[in-house]
Amino acid sequence: MTTAEMTAATQTATRTITFRDAIREALLEEMQRDDSVFIIGECVELRSAWRTTKDLSVLFPGRVRDTPISEAAIVGAAVGAAMLGMHPVAEVMIGDFVTTCMDELVNQAGKMRYMFGGQTDLPMVVRIPTGMVKNGGAQHSQTLESWFMHAPGLLVAVPSTPADAKGMLKTALRGRDPVLFFEYKMLYGVKGDVPDGDYTVPLGRARVAPEGNDATIISWGTMAHKALAAAETLAAEGRSVEVIDLRTLVPLDTNTILRSVEKTHRAVVVDEGYRPASAGSEVAALIAEKAFYALDAPIKRLASPAVPKPFATPLELATVPQPEDIVRAVRELF
Repeated sequence: MTTAEMTAATQTATRTITFRDAIREALLEEMQRDDSVFIIGECVELRSAWRTTKDLSVLFPGRVRDTPISEAAIVGAAVGAAMLGMHPVAEVMIGDFVTTCMDELVNQAGKMRYMFGGQTDLPMVVRIPTGMVKNGGAQHSQTLESWFMHAPGLLVAVPSTPADAKGMLKTALRGRDPVLFFEYKMLYGVKGDVPDGDYTVPLGRARVAPEGNDATIISWGTMAHKALAAAETLAAEGRSVEVIDLRTLVPLDTNTILRSVEKTHRAVVVDEGYRPASAGSEVAALIAEKAFYALDAPIKRLASPAVPKPFATPLELATVPQPEDIVRAVRELF
């Protein structure tokens, strides 16, 4: 988002709501706008595990459907419905469970248009609550977005603010492509200003805030908030840090990343996912390939170690980058 766009956005009437309510508003408004939009998933009729579909089954009878406990069935049904012109929203209750519907996502949703020679679109959204949640344990706390960066045909959206969550979800629901919409579980209760009225946020465009000159921190999802906290600490020390919230991993806003690094000459990439073969690794490789001679220091990568997430709170927190870790990484660049 450019400075001009940010200025225009601040001049629009807004109200403060949670990330959770922003998701629900986007679903409600798009279901009102388009009769082909419907929701399927586990426990979505009553309210859903994260309360993002609360009461929608009452407002839209027959268009919010509970399913058996089978992610393969949920996503498979969405693929078929999308091919026939519907706009399904498939909710995977916990992001870790996408491991049970990889064929439907990667081999079917991602490749149907190519396999059919462009004769069909796949206008579907798969909503995936992701990331660490307090004491979620090893099977409920993973961050797997990078898996789908490696799968052609799928868009990967990762909003970090209520305004972006609503605007990006509306964009996804109006598109022709399968979109994996990752919602960090720790953000559902986070509040933020959301514009009144209908609006969309484009996929594939990062948000820069604040701007800075000394170093660039690149992040998304929950880590975007930790990056901002780190930037505030560094500002108090006299360091001007630019924070990029990627917002989408596919497509990746390479121009914004490279332009920032060429200005600041230093980069820290912060990723909640596992460090090996991570989304952050792809960002770091991009910078090394395209902006190597602009760098005044090696690229820093912060991510989770490749170990199962512990249940115990102190150990759980130790596996995820924290603001103080980001501050330390930026200091080491000078």
